[in-house]
Formats: sequence, structure tokens, C-alpha cells
Amino acid sequence: MTVSRVINDQPTVSQVTRQRVLAAMTELGYRPNVAARALVTGRTRTLGVVSIDTTLYGPASMLLAIERAARDIGYAISIASLPSVDRRSFGEAFEALMAQAVEGIIAITPHTSTTTALRHVPKDIPVVAVEGGRAPVPTVAVDQRLGARLATEHLLSLGHHTVAHIAGPGDWHEAQERERGWRDALTDAEHEIPELVRGDWSPRSGYVATRSLIGTPGLTAIFVANDQMAIGALRALSEAGIRVPDEVSIVGFDDIPEAEFFTPPLTTLRQEFGEVGRQSLALLMEQVEGAPRSRRRIVIPPEFIVRESTRAPGKAGSGPRSAATKTAARSAR
Repeated sequence: MTVSRVINDQPTVSQVTRQRVLAAMTELGYRPNVAARALVTGRTRTLGVVSIDTTLYGPASMLLAIERAARDIGYAISIASLPSVDRRSFGEAFEALMAQAVEGIIAITPHTSTTTALRHVPKDIPVVAVEGGRAPVPTVAVDQRLGARLATEHLLSLGHHTVAHIAGPGDWHEAQERERGWRDALTDAEHEIPELVRGDWSPRSGYVATRSLIGTPGLTAIFVANDQMAIGALRALSEAGIRVPDEVSIVGFDDIPEAEFFTPPLTTLRQEFGEVGRQSLALLMEQVEGAPRSRRRIVIPPEFIVRESTRAPGKAGSGPRSAATKTAARSAR
């Protein structure tokens, strides 16, 4: 009984006895029987996570942050990856996790379709959405709109007449919010809003999108919706002989680990994934402990990281000519 009280962290055991029991467990290599403990307590100390099947930096980093936050409070994580982003796959993932007797589920739902599916989750299942748009459940999200506004305002403050935008996929909440923030900043400053070019988060799509922008009159600044596409943008500009930031400034989003080693180091927005993990666990545990499901929404501001990929137009190099002008001059030669 004393060992059981120590394992279950009961306050009735003295500190001296607790230390003796823990030392004996270590010496003997004792491990509690989780299955038997769950039968007695009704608690598996396991949480489920529904995530899209992707290696993209944002969703993968969120998953890692949630796993670390769960481990910090003594919980294990069971993951169900969605093979496709539709309501049926989402429902099957939830059923698979509930069959494992998880105590609650965190859903990483960056797509609009997965957010819609949350409306059909039974009310007795503790659930929290991460990047879930306006989901009908508690939600934790990075303030993507604020980040995009900061990026655009930074470029405008340097003296750029307007800012082109390479957006993410239209069915992603992050892409939608970043586009809104970009538009907000240009509208509030009464600057021209160029037609955006859309990518799919990959470096190749950033490369293709940037090639389509080269030659645009007055192009001196681009806000790219993620750092991976910014890699492609830098490559396209380099191939065209357009110098960054002398002729075109670039801002990304995410602050991937490689961003500070780009040529030049990338100005970008850092998402606080660790805080996303901690806040989502806190909201979920409130429900696990008996609180009713709410629609509370926690929004975490990103951190703006200024590096060497942005500069006032024409401040260095051959003068204030735009990338379009330079490209036209090369073609003429």
C-alpha cells in the first residue's frame, strides 16, 4: 500500500518514506503496470493528437511542442495522422484514439475542412484545436494576421512603395490570416495592393511564384508566407541577377532553424510553438478535470526577427532602380 501511495503521489506518505521507496524502485528497476493502474484509477495518463500527415515545419513543430508539454505534466501522447483532410478521415482518427482510452484530444487543424469536422465531435470528449480558425471548441493559435501586418509594415517603414505577397494555399487558416494581415497593413497605409501570387508552402512554389513576379514594375519588396517558399524566392532572384536586399527585400514567416543561415540571413516571424503546446495542454486538462467545453480562444503573438534580407530601396548597390528596371536593362543588352 505504501508503494501504491508513492506511485500515485498521495500526500499521506512522509518525505523520508517516499525517498526510500523511490530508491528501492530505482535499484530494482521497477516499472508500474500502466494497464493495471488505469483499471484502478480510470486514468490512462495518455492524450491523443490528431495531425495532418506532413513534414511541414509548422505542423511538425506544433506536434513536437505538444508532446514535450504533455511529457512535462506526466502524460504520454498517442498520434493519429490524417491521410487526407476530410471529415471522414478526421472522424476515423478520433475513433481510433478514443479506442485507446485517451483522456482528451488535441487536434492540429490548419485546414478549413478539418475545422468544420470539429463541429461533429461529441461534447463528452475533451478536445482542443490548434490553429483551428473559428472552431466551435477551445482553440490556441499564433496571431498570423499580426505577424503578416508586422512584416508588411516593416517593409513600408523602410520606404518601399508597396509589398508583393507570395501566399500559402487558400484552404489553410495560416495562409488566409497572413494574407489578411498583409492587406490590412497596405490598406491602412493607403498603399497600392498588388495582386498576390499563391504557392503551396514548398521552395519550388516560391521559386515559380517569384519568377512570375520578376519584371513587375516597381517590385522592391516581397512578403513570403513561409520560410520554405522564401528559399525558392531567393534562388529565383539570384538566378535573375537581382540582389537581396539591395534591389529586392524579402521577409518570410516561421523562422525555421536554417533561416539565419540563408544568403542573406532571412528577416522573418518566429512562432512560439512551445507556448502553443503549453497553452493547448492547459485548456485540454481543464476539460479532463471536469470543466465544460468552452469556445475560449488563446492567441499568441509571433516575434519579429530582423536580419539582413531587408533594406531601404536603393540604399546600397547601384541606386534606387527597381528589380523590374534592372531586369529590363539586362534584357536590352
